[in-house]
Amino acid sequence: MYKAYVEIIRMRFLMMLAYRVNYYSGIIIYALNIGAYYFLWKAIYGAQESLGGMTVTQMTTYVAVSWMARAFYFNNLDREIANEIKDGSVAIQFIRPYNYIVVKMMQGLGEGLFRFALFSVPGMVIVSLLFPVELPTDPFVWGMFLLMLFFSFLINSQINIITGLFAFFLENNEGLMRMKRVAVDLFSGLVVPMSFFPGWAQELMNLLPFQAITYLPGAVFTGKTAGGGVYHVLGIQLIWFAVLIVPLYVLWRASRTRLFVQGG
Repeated sequence: MYKAYVEIIRMRFLMMLAYRVNYYSGIIIYALNIGAYYFLWKAIYGAQESLGGMTVTQMTTYVAVSWMARAFYFNNLDREIANEIKDGSVAIQFIRPYNYIVVKMMQGLGEGLFRFALFSVPGMVIVSLLFPVELPTDPFVWGMFLLMLFFSFLINSQINIITGLFAFFLENNEGLMRMKRVAVDLFSGLVVPMSFFPGWAQELMNLLPFQAITYLPGAVFTGKTAGGGVYHVLGIQLIWFAVLIVPLYVLWRASRTRLFVQGG
């Protein structure tokens, strides 16, 4: 079974490779986004050296690494699952000798590995040449960031799968998927770092899993979180990964009794 899951990762990677030109152009689009945020934050900082506990250089680095990390953990598993539920093809998955949820995770991982190798890495190199990005020199920071980036993928994929499974109950969960995407981008710290929110908002966001997707890994990469704090934020990711398994399992068990097909 392990070999089957590895093959699923390989197949999704090769499938994405067939459309690699789209992702090469995507690097340019992401670079433009990062450039827009760079000049925006530079104007916001003005003559100030630090805001929200981050210097201009740290903010530039945070924006760059956050957007390039998004290319790895981002996927459309929610939409894929919703479409398979709507056309009834998910029923075939029930009789196959593997776990549907794990298969979706492996497909997302195959896509993420493709994006990481052919999008995030070359994109980060290009952005580092265009903007004043300060990359860490400590191998420990790189190692912890990559580990946390993997958990960012897991947590984001769990949220996507949970959102997709709601199609069993809502019939059309398009609005829910759009709301989820906005919530992830905003509350994860991709658009605005959490440290820039007012205290009450930060306390509320600490109760949500979104911070574990973008803000925590970005804080480690930029040096905002260092020393023993690195293990603390990694622990937060581990906790959220474990917590999200519960609603995912419960929802999947309940979903198996509500299969229906829309259309003929």
